[in-house]
Amino acid sequence: MSVNLTKTSLKNHNTFGIDVNAEHIIYLTEIEQLKNINNLKDCMFLGGGSNVLFTKDIDQTVVINQTKGIKITNETSNTVTLEVASGEVWHNLVLFCVKHNFGGIENMSLIPGSVGAAPMQNIGAYGVEIKDVLLALEAIDLETKTPKLFTNTECQFGYRESIFKKRLKGKYFISKISIILTKNKHNINTLYGAISDVLSAKEIIKPTIKDISDAVIEIRQSKLPDPSELGNSGSFFKNPIISTKHFLKLKDKFPDIKSYLVNKDEVKVPAGWLIESLGWKGKRVGNTGSHKNQALVLINYGSATGTEVKKLSEDIKLSVWDTYKIKLETEVNII
Repeated sequence: MSVNLTKTSLKNHNTFGIDVNAEHIIYLTEIEQLKNINNLKDCMFLGGGSNVLFTKDIDQTVVINQTKGIKITNETSNTVTLEVASGEVWHNLVLFCVKHNFGGIENMSLIPGSVGAAPMQNIGAYGVEIKDVLLALEAIDLETKTPKLFTNTECQFGYRESIFKKRLKGKYFISKISIILTKNKHNINTLYGAISDVLSAKEIIKPTIKDISDAVIEIRQSKLPDPSELGNSGSFFKNPIISTKHFLKLKDKFPDIKSYLVNKDEVKVPAGWLIESLGWKGKRVGNTGSHKNQALVLINYGSATGTEVKKLSEDIKLSVWDTYKIKLETEVNII
């Protein structure tokens, strides 16, 4: 176990590139190392740092999860079950699955972050969420340091939510996940976003899971800035879900408003559309701003503080509320 006992910058450990210091850092490569750390519940755990906005120095131990491992635990003629360490990079897992023709997560290509963070916020993209493939996960109780198995149902998944962001927040560390994927007869999902347009442009009629992954990567790269060039955490806000009644009133006033049906009583409104409609897309405010290609993405132009980014997010939320009476919620954890 590597331990840094002096104050260390976390700039290279968060995709926003915010320069704050940690009291000290522990680099975790094996789960067994957790037993040697005192007061686990007082530690902050970081994976890829893609879902966090630091607004201040961290006066606690930061554990950087670097555990690795992808292995097959069960296989049939139609499916394969993988056990994956939580420190693996999510996109690397997707590429591994595409390479071996394991289907189910190709629509979630290029989502930043670690495998352990994926079930915590039930990541998803282009019509697919991790809850669709997750069998179970193992998490370490930070009080007792003992492992506990959580089934898919016990994770209480919702839209960008799980039990680990609610009732069990700060009580468990996700150590590994188990997912089940298809080996053949894949469920090819091209219904969301611009996937079908990209495939049509390439004259692909019967896409493989690699075709889907490549299309998603192309779309995301065209819209989202590379964190190594412009600090960001991907989508900063969740797409709000509102009542159908509320939406119909907005539709009368704003005929161009976009939506996706959730059920007969609710619709999902794209947060990016709301933000862009109010002139925020591409707008720079000091050292931060909304990205020119995707209004949902707030960026660090190089020297922004977390407080600046937070202030921009609050101004955007207020703007959306004043106009649409829709409350935006952040996907990013603000610390």
